Amino acid sequence: MEAQSSQKAATPLSFLKPDHQAASALWYWNRLRCMSAPEIGHRLRQRLSAQLQQYGLGTALVVPEPDVSAVAPTFVYAPGSLPAERYVAAADQILAGQWRLFGRDYDLGEIPEWNRDPKTGRRAPLVFGKTLEYRDEAIVGDIKYVWEPNRHLPLVSLAVAFRLTGERRYLDGLRRLIDSWIEQCPYLMGPNWTSSLELGIRLINWSLVWQLIGGSRSEMFTGGDGQRFQSRWLAAIYQHMHFIVGHPSRFSSANNHLIGELAGLYVASVTWPYWADAKRWQQRARAELITEALRQNGLDGVNREQAVSYQQFVFDFLLLAALAGRSVGDEFPAEYWGRLEKMLEFIAAIMDANGHVPQWGDADDGYVLVPPHAGDFCPYRSQLGVGAVLFGRGDFKRKAKTLDDKGRWLLGDDGIGEFERLIPVNPAARLRRAFPEGGHYILGDAFDTTQEVRIVVDAGPLGYQAIAAHGHADALAFTLSLGGHEFLVDPGTYAYHTERAWRDYFRSTAAHNTVRVDGFDQSVIGGSFMWLRHAKSVCHEWESRTDEDYFVGSHDGYQRLSDPVRHERGMLYHKRSRRLEITDFIECRAAHSIERFWHFAEDVAVGLEPGGAIWAAKGGWQLRLMPEGAAVMAKVYRGRHKPMAGWVSRRFGVKERATTVVWTTAVKQTTELQTIADITGP
Repeated sequence: MEAQSSQKAATPLSFLKPDHQAASALWYWNRLRCMSAPEIGHRLRQRLSAQLQQYGLGTALVVPEPDVSAVAPTFVYAPGSLPAERYVAAADQILAGQWRLFGRDYDLGEIPEWNRDPKTGRRAPLVFGKTLEYRDEAIVGDIKYVWEPNRHLPLVSLAVAFRLTGERRYLDGLRRLIDSWIEQCPYLMGPNWTSSLELGIRLINWSLVWQLIGGSRSEMFTGGDGQRFQSRWLAAIYQHMHFIVGHPSRFSSANNHLIGELAGLYVASVTWPYWADAKRWQQRARAELITEALRQNGLDGVNREQAVSYQQFVFDFLLLAALAGRSVGDEFPAEYWGRLEKMLEFIAAIMDANGHVPQWGDADDGYVLVPPHAGDFCPYRSQLGVGAVLFGRGDFKRKAKTLDDKGRWLLGDDGIGEFERLIPVNPAARLRRAFPEGGHYILGDAFDTTQEVRIVVDAGPLGYQAIAAHGHADALAFTLSLGGHEFLVDPGTYAYHTERAWRDYFRSTAAHNTVRVDGFDQSVIGGSFMWLRHAKSVCHEWESRTDEDYFVGSHDGYQRLSDPVRHERGMLYHKRSRRLEITDFIECRAAHSIERFWHFAEDVAVGLEPGGAIWAAKGGWQLRLMPEGAAVMAKVYRGRHKPMAGWVSRRFGVKERATTVVWTTAVKQTTELQTIADITGP
C-alpha cells in the first residue's frame, strides 16, 4: 500500500510521537529517559512493522470469508420503558447532521467529513495512519475533536430509535453513516487508523448497533445492496480487530488504552464469531483483560492512573467485556467482578450528597457509551445504578437515585425489575473511609445527608507507569463539600494536545489545594503526557474516631531543591464543632517562599478579610479560613491569564471563572503553618 504524504518526513525517533508545540531534541531526550531498554526495542520493532505495512506486509488487506450463520449474542437492550421521544429527537438531530461534542453543538452535515476537525475545520491528510503526526495541530487540527465523532457513540441512539419506533429511516441513516465512514476512512489510512484505543471504542459501539438492529438477520442487509453493505462492514470489523492485535499499547503506554483495546477486541470477537481468528482473539483478549483489570486497579478499588474520570472510563470497558462474556457463557472470574465492585465502592466514598466527585487527575469527557440526555447525565451515578443490581448493593442504589437509560440498556427488563425491588440502604453504613493503596482518605461526618461535611484527601502516587501520563501534581491536596455543595475543588483539566500553557497550568501544583515551594511544581513536567520526576506521597497516620478524624501525610517532591524541603500536612477534623485544623509542616534550612492555594467552586461567594482570612458562602453554608502564626500575603484571583489563576474546567475545552486565593509566606527555617477552617451549616 502506497501512502500519499503531504507532511514532512518522519524523524528517526518519530515513533516517540512528540508534542509538536515543543518538538525538540529535549523532548525526545525526555521521552527516552522515561523508557526502559525493552520499551525502546519494542517501539523500534513497531516502527519497522508500520513501515512494512505500508507495502501491504502483515496487513488484513485480504479479509477471510465470514461465516454469518452464528447467532449474535445480546448484552444490550432497548426496553419499552425507554422514553421513545428522547431517542427520536436525538436520532433526528444526528440524521440532520447536528452532533454534540464536548458540550457544544456542531453541524457535521448529513454525511460527516470523518477526517475533519469540526473545531478548526482542518482536514487531516489520508496518509498512512501509523506515520501520521496526529498530535500536530498544523496537520490534523485538534485530534480530540477528530476522534470524538469517530467513536460512533451517537449511532447507538439511532439504533435504539429504530427498535422503539420501527421506522426504517433510522436504519437507513445508520447504514448511510457507517458506509460513509468506511468509504472516507480506508483501511490503515488517516487519523482514524492511528490509535488502537479509538478502534476499540468504535468496535464496541458498532457491536451495540449490530445487536439492536437484529444482527446478521437485520432488514438492513436485505437485497443485493444490503448484502454488499454487510460484506463491507464485516470486512472493516475484521480489519479493526486485526489492527488492535497488531498494535497494542505496551510498556509506559499500557494504561487505560490497553484496557480499551482489549475490551474492544473481546466484545468484537464475541459479537462477530464469524472467522477462525475470532475465537483465538477472544481467548487472548480475555486473558489479558483479566490481568490488566487486576494490575491497573488496586485492591482498594482505586485506578492506578489517579484520575477519577479515567476510573469511570476503565470501569465501563471492563463491565462491557464481562457482560459480553456472560452472554455467551464465557464468565469472567470472581476476582475480576470483585475488583469492579471495589472500584464502585471508591466512587461511592468520594461522591458527596449531591453526586459530585473530585476532579482528580486528567479528564477529557471520554465515554465508552452514553445515552442521549439533557445535560443531567452523571456517569458515576449511572455506574452505581448498574452496580446496585449486579452486586445487590442497596447503598449503591441510594447513591444512584435511579436506574438511568444506560443502566436500562445494559440490564434490560430483568435488571430494571431487580433495581426496583432492591431496598435502598444508608450509604454511610458501608462507607469506606481509607484507600491506602490508592492514597485517598475521607474525613467528615453526617455523610450523604443535607448536613454532610466531606473532605477528600489525596496522598496517592502521581500516576501510573513511568510517564504517569494522566496524573496531576496534587500531592496532599484536598476537596471540601458541605451539604452536597462544592466549596474547595480540584479545578479539572481543560486541554490535552493543544494550548500547552493551559495544559500545564491545570495539572500543576498551583491548580490544587496544596502547598507550592519557591514557585516549583511538586513533580517535574516533561511533556503534555509525561512527568520526569514523580513526587512520592505517603500517609503516616489515619484514624477516625467518634469525635475526630485525623490524617497526616507527606511527600518528597521538593527534596530535589538545592536546600531540600520536606512538606508534611496534618488535618484534624472536629465533628462536634465542625472545625478543620490544617498544619503544613515545612522542614528546611534556608529561606523559601511557601504558597498555600485555595480553589473555590465557581458559584461560591468569596471574600477576603484583613490579615488574609477568607470567608466563603453557598447554599446556606459558610466557611471561614484563617491563617494562624506566620503572616501571609493574600491575593485573590478570578479568571486571570497572567498569572493563570482563578479557573475551573468542568468540561473538556471549556473553562469558567472561579475564585482562587493564594497565601504566600516567607520562611527562613523549619516552620509550621496553621490554617483554621470553621464551618457553619444552615
